[in-house]
Amino acid sequence: MNVVEPIRNKKDIKKIENILSKNKRDLLLFTLGTNCGLRISDIIALNISDVRNKSYITLIEQKTGKFKKIPINSKLKPMLEEYIIGKDSDAPLFQSVFQNRLDRFRAYHIIKDACRSAGLDERIGTHTLRKTFGYHHYQQFKDVALLQKIFNHSSPQITLRYIGIEQDQIDESYRNFIL
Repeated sequence: MNVVEPIRNKKDIKKIENILSKNKRDLLLFTLGTNCGLRISDIIALNISDVRNKSYITLIEQKTGKFKKIPINSKLKPMLEEYIIGKDSDAPLFQSVFQNRLDRFRAYHIIKDACRSAGLDERIGTHTLRKTFGYHHYQQFKDVALLQKIFNHSSPQITLRYIGIEQDQIDESYRNFIL
C-alpha cells in the first residue's frame, strides 16, 4: 500500500485549483475533497439530490458504515449550486464524459495530473484530499480530538500520523537539535 501525503502549502492548493478551474467537475471534486475530508469512494457516490437545496451532505460512509453529516461551507455552496443547474436530481454528482458515475481510477488521474502540473513531487493520490483537509483543519484549530472524531480514528496518535503532523514534529525537532 502506498502512503500518500497531504498538500501542506496553501499556495499549492491555489495552484491546483487554478489548473482545475478549466473543468468545473474536476475543480468541484478537488474542492469537495479538501473541504469535507470525505474518502473518494464517498465523494463519487454522491448524487445531485444529495447536495441540491441542502445545507449539509449526509451519508453513510462506505468504509465504516457510519452516518456522517457535513455542513456545506461558504466556498462549496456557490460552486455546487452553479454546477448542478439543469442537472437531473437522480444523476451522479460526478459523471464521466460517457455520463457514467466517475470512478476512483479517473478521480485519481484528475488529482495526480493536476498536482503534477502544479509541480508537486509529494506522494499524491485520491486520499491526499482527505489528508489535506485533516492537515489544514489541524493547523487552523489545533484540536486533534475533534479531528479524530471527524475521521473516526481510535486515537489522537493515529490522527496525527495520518495527517503527517507527527513526522513534521519529528523533523522539526531534528532541525532544532544541535550539539
